[in-house]
Amino acid sequence: MSKNRGIGKFVFGAAIGAGLGLLFAPKKGSELRADLKDKLDDLVKQIRNIDKEEIKAQFDEKVEEIREELRDLDKEKALNIAKKKAAELKDKTQELVDLAIDKGTPILRDAAEEVKEKVISVTKDVIKKLEKKEK
Repeated sequence: MSKNRGIGKFVFGAAIGAGLGLLFAPKKGSELRADLKDKLDDLVKQIRNIDKEEIKAQFDEKVEEIREELRDLDKEKALNIAKKKAAELKDKTQELVDLAIDKGTPILRDAAEEVKEKVISVTKDVIKKLEKKEK
């Protein structure tokens, strides 16, 4: 798989390098155009030699890997992730409240507390829904 990526990158790099080399070479316009045409012809030949079946197999392999990952993402994992994220969100909102308290602004503190309570409420609802689906 990485072999084809390497080939593709090599072909692309070679084309860019050849084009830049030709553009900066001290040649007449007609020579430059002829050289550029030859390099483009070489690039087209290299592209035609790329194995389409191998590329198709690589795509199929990646799609199957994605399917496997999706199968692995079962309800239990989703619930565990949701619980972990809920705890992280609670900590972050507490940091927000602490910052508001530290700055001594009652309006900010009250707003931060409201955000914290709402985040806790929403995360609890998400966890409850995931727990119901798990049963």
